Amino acid sequence: MLLVDTNVLVDVLENDPEWADWSIGQLRAQSKIHRLAINPIIYAELSLTFSTVEALDNTINDLGLALIEVPRPALFLAGKAFVRYRRQGGIKNNVLADFFIGAHAAVSRLPLLTRDTRRYTTYFTEVQLVAPEQA
Repeated sequence: MLLVDTNVLVDVLENDPEWADWSIGQLRAQSKIHRLAINPIIYAELSLTFSTVEALDNTINDLGLALIEVPRPALFLAGKAFVRYRRQGGIKNNVLADFFIGAHAAVSRLPLLTRDTRRYTTYFTEVQLVAPEQA
């Protein structure tokens, strides 16, 4: 199983001029190797671009994404990593979702498809990233 970060899905759904081709290519390539998955945090972030639950659920189904739960140890790890981030001078308050996603990948030993690696490489060094830098 491979966890798909929100930014990759938004690239595809919004046909991002810079990133859509890369994201579509990675989703296709990775789906041949892994079962693609999202978690409730990614689901919630995606919901911002949909008007109904049904529309979001249909899109998730059409993309062949499994919705998997975040284990409690990952929730705990996310909080600890976020505290470390803030103590090291991190000032953004809206990044907690990245810590939940990174911790989920770390605890569940899932590779993560993303194009925004900053926090993952700093706070979750054990997570295998599939990212533009690695492609």
